[in-house]
Amino acid sequence: MSLRSPLGRVRGLGSAKEGVQYWWAQRVTALALLPLVLWFMVSLLSLQHAEYAAVVDWIGRPFNSALLILLLISLFYHAILGLQVVIEDYVHTEAVKMSALIIMRFVLILLAVIAIISVVRIAFKAVLLSTGAGD
Repeated sequence: MSLRSPLGRVRGLGSAKEGVQYWWAQRVTALALLPLVLWFMVSLLSLQHAEYAAVVDWIGRPFNSALLILLLISLFYHAILGLQVVIEDYVHTEAVKMSALIIMRFVLILLAVIAIISVVRIAFKAVLLSTGAGD
């Protein structure tokens, strides 16, 4: 017994089996974001009254900068996947849909690169300050 219509069976139409990888990727990034966001929120609370130098030092620690970069990568990839689904579902004109998808990806990737470079620059600044070379 098949759930496809007779016309669908004749034309060979059915599930393209393409959306599963995006669905899984979005669930995996959401799962990765849970501990990363929790860690980030606890860290922000602990740095709430910290001086600028203490925050730079905190970002400069390899463990913290690595987790920040993982947080940014997961966050922006999750956003790309989620916005792609929204655009594909609610924009019906093909030209507008393709334009919106391209612009959305370009903007989010650009923002992700800027954020990651910022973390790396702050981490290097912290290393220079701790060695005395940044004075």
